[in-house]
Amino acid sequence: MPSYKISKISSDVREAISEILFEEARDELLKTITITDARVSKDLSYAKIYFTSLSNLDEAQLTKEVNEAAPFIRGKLAQKLNLRHTPELKFIYDTSIEYANRIENIIKEIHEKN
Repeated sequence: MPSYKISKISSDVREAISEILFEEARDELLKTITITDARVSKDLSYAKIYFTSLSNLDEAQLTKEVNEAAPFIRGKLAQKLNLRHTPELKFIYDTSIEYANRIENIIKEIHEKN
């Protein structure tokens, strides 16, 4: 179980990246991204950033584009957060929302049949 400090830093990283994408990104593709979670490693050297998007691009292409912008986002993150070491960012497409929608549709179909 992550410590309170790591949880707080993860939350701060998630919020800061959301602000960076909304306010400072010039690329319209980055503005379509919603950050759903951030998980920072115990030594604060890496962070997995989970995201979804309303863009029409497929997951692989979208993940590639966002990871190419990771150095820019990391630089802005270093300016926003007062951390000794800014973690390296790895963006991962979050499929949990789509998974939940599929389960909801299956349950809906079962109820409609009865």
